[in-house]
Amino acid sequence: MRLILLFLLLTTTACTQNLRVTGLEQPVEVLRDQWGVNHIYAKNEHDLFFAQGYMAAQDRLFQFEMWRRQATGTVAELLGPQELKRDIGTRLFKFRPQNLDAELNFYHPHGSLIIRAFVAGINAYVTEINQTPDKLPFEFKTLNTKPGLWTPEIVISRHQGLLSNIRDELNYGRLVHLIGTDSLRALQWFHPVSQPGDPDLTLHVDGAGLMQNILELYEAFRLPVKFSKANVGLGATDEEEAWQRSQKRAEIDEWFEAEKQFVGSNNWVVSGGKSASGYPMLANDPHRAVSVPSLRYWAHLNAPGWNVIGAGEPTLPGISVGHNDYGAWGLTIFDTDNEDLYVYETNPANPNQYRYKGRWETMRTLRETIPVKGRAAQTVTLKYTRHGPVVFDDARAHRAYAVRAGWREMGCSPYLASLRMNQARSWTEFRQACLYSRIPGENMVWADPKGTIGWQAVGLAPIRKNWTGLVPVPGDGRYEWAGYLPIAQLPHSENPSSGYIVTANNNLTPPGFPHRNAIGWVWASPSRAHRIEEVLADGKRKTVSDFMRLQADYVALPARTLVPLLEPLSSEDVPTEQALTYLRKWNYELGTSSVAAAIYVGYEAQLRRAFMNLTIPADARPYVKSLSTKRLLDWAVSPQLATNRPINRDSLLLACVTLAVADLTRALGPDMETWVYGQRALKYSALTHALSEWVSDEQRRRINVGPVARGGYAETVNATGNSLNQEHGATFRIVVDTQDWDRTMGINSPGQSADPGSTHYRDLFPLWAENGYFPVFFSRKRVDQVTETKMLLRP
Repeated sequence: MRLILLFLLLTTTACTQNLRVTGLEQPVEVLRDQWGVNHIYAKNEHDLFFAQGYMAAQDRLFQFEMWRRQATGTVAELLGPQELKRDIGTRLFKFRPQNLDAELNFYHPHGSLIIRAFVAGINAYVTEINQTPDKLPFEFKTLNTKPGLWTPEIVISRHQGLLSNIRDELNYGRLVHLIGTDSLRALQWFHPVSQPGDPDLTLHVDGAGLMQNILELYEAFRLPVKFSKANVGLGATDEEEAWQRSQKRAEIDEWFEAEKQFVGSNNWVVSGGKSASGYPMLANDPHRAVSVPSLRYWAHLNAPGWNVIGAGEPTLPGISVGHNDYGAWGLTIFDTDNEDLYVYETNPANPNQYRYKGRWETMRTLRETIPVKGRAAQTVTLKYTRHGPVVFDDARAHRAYAVRAGWREMGCSPYLASLRMNQARSWTEFRQACLYSRIPGENMVWADPKGTIGWQAVGLAPIRKNWTGLVPVPGDGRYEWAGYLPIAQLPHSENPSSGYIVTANNNLTPPGFPHRNAIGWVWASPSRAHRIEEVLADGKRKTVSDFMRLQADYVALPARTLVPLLEPLSSEDVPTEQALTYLRKWNYELGTSSVAAAIYVGYEAQLRRAFMNLTIPADARPYVKSLSTKRLLDWAVSPQLATNRPINRDSLLLACVTLAVADLTRALGPDMETWVYGQRALKYSALTHALSEWVSDEQRRRINVGPVARGGYAETVNATGNSLNQEHGATFRIVVDTQDWDRTMGINSPGQSADPGSTHYRDLFPLWAENGYFPVFFSRKRVDQVTETKMLLRP
């Protein structure tokens, strides 16, 4: 808070920079504030989005270049043959619009104009900077490359989207094969269920065939790009290549598990009856990878018909989370299931034919030539069934596997429907805009100064009439989608009697929801949502400061169940008994200076590991990466596991404490008083630049950020994940009181810029580390007061 007050006391006298920019129609004024946020004032719509693209490219040029290469399947051209399968996967799943303007105009009535203007702004900066290559960011010099030009097709690509459950679907099929349907239902928390035997997990394909590396190409293009020198070296030995493959496999497993478990978010809105101002309020903190640069990027867009501030991904026009003059909105993930894995019988005489409804049907093929650094270009053949891309051929068994992905349909570019939301003037208009938001599935919430709060789930949800979508199915015509559920029929509410709406990726499906197989069966633990609801329902009217404290909350709800189980227990082992004493006096907060927090997190981790080993056969464990908190708590309370195997629960709990103490002793020494949670050996945040391996020690110190102490874990409202180094969580946050838009608070770690030479590269990281915020001013008067740099872009 002291930092915020200090910033508010500062005033600047900024000189105006005049720039000539080819492509503008009229002058555009850009005011960059003290926190690196660009406030763009244009005289027409074209120039507004041209300037957004131009300024975002200026701040995040290398991030733009890597997005471009991932979207176009040209990463191997930069990094070599190790990235060839990524490019094949990208091209295999690429969305190829039949009518580009129809696709662009799906997202907004002026979508073609907006997206083309945004692309023109990007290209204006790329052209400009390429004329002075000495001014290129260091990443381009390190990799000896230059940024390329953009097209609208890159903006609408789906490669960066939070997609769906195809990897889980394959693993569930493998688990049914290995342990059976009943054991899988007991192990995984599928919900909500309406009767015994839900959900149906019957496997109608060969389970043994599912044990192959079927999704290699899908996973290759979904995985974040890594710049390890080992991954791009040429001429590796067989042993080195085998090691690289094993590292890649571990990397894929780790990333996909993190994506599923930690790509969460919190948002909530309260009515005026629950706020100190008497006006509705909103809070949102999307959880994604903690990285440098940040995924999110703040901007303020002002032109006739437009006045909106907030953040989105820098490579997309518009604002995904924020507010305009009429209302504020936020998002979290809502679990829709728009992917399915189909298994086909192929023709022994022609592997490009598959059986469909009793007849052989020929696959469609495309040939693509992929440039590869250090090698000749590779020509590949991409194959498609009527359902989608063929990801794997099993020639020996005469089987083919294809992914049906709803997100390859028109209108599925992630977050672009935000353009319609940016101009919504009421809850009714906002909800109408939500009907165009197909990817990803989201909980959209709204609050406006007229007194309305609302929630609308969005997303592309295929209707499955005769199966759940949880395991692979035959592609012979028996398992077909019956269209998509209209978004308006997804769960929603307006001005509930509780006076608040909370979403945290938990199940919010109303009882008796009629389209059960169109949405997900696996949701986030409700711990975060329950903690938020607990605070909002405490009878106290909330302020902006209250919302900020709640976003930073470190209370671990699972501990309220797991710690009391230890209270009647004692141990003859002195360190174990000392640890129990700490836990008995603990307030359940995972604060950075808490010893009990360190002991508890170790205890819970050991308990998860013990239950995994007791309930899951060794050959099935590779396909179960984590145990749901629901099952952990159920089994800890019950003396009998899902396997009907009786255990001595108290002995098990005590043993887990002893094991946690042993681990902490090895890591930190025998003095328990020094085991505070927020330290490098336990919980911290350190951001490593993607090219850290490629530069000198001096440069590495400039581009890497941290470490700083962190608290919390995956189940706290301030979700910091379960790894030592916080790799996922909320780097962007926003809190809005609709009484006064200038009271909005926000953060974006580590900073707005991706240039290490900029003051805005890491300036927000210390503030974020303290769970702090900066003021997000909206009125021109307040923006002028905190302006750091003025730019006048002239045609």
